[in-house]
Amino acid sequence: MAVTAEDVRTAALSLPDSSEKPAWGTPTFRVAGKIFAALGEDDASIGVKCPKEERAELIAAEPEKFFVRAGHDDNYAWLRVRLAALESAAELRAILIDSWLQAAPKRLAAAHPDLADTL
Repeated sequence: MAVTAEDVRTAALSLPDSSEKPAWGTPTFRVAGKIFAALGEDDASIGVKCPKEERAELIAAEPEKFFVRAGHDDNYAWLRVRLAALESAAELRAILIDSWLQAAPKRLAAAHPDLADTL
């Protein structure tokens, strides 16, 4: 079963204090006003938070799944994920939880240790 943009929306909005807000013509998902995920313009990919030092390793390990948009993501702690390459909704959720934990205020993240335990 392919992961869809609607799966992204459902999973992202299921996370504590998450909201959806359009930006740059696409849906973005936020926690405490900070973006933790954004659908790509074609609904075929998402952008998520990812420490810059981890991106190259992820892309090298699974280039069909992970990428950066050259010239756009270079200076940001951001990674793109091709939805068609995801194995399941559970994998999507894990990616979104990881991104949410990076964007959420420390107090909010600490209030939900169950999320960190799922990674």
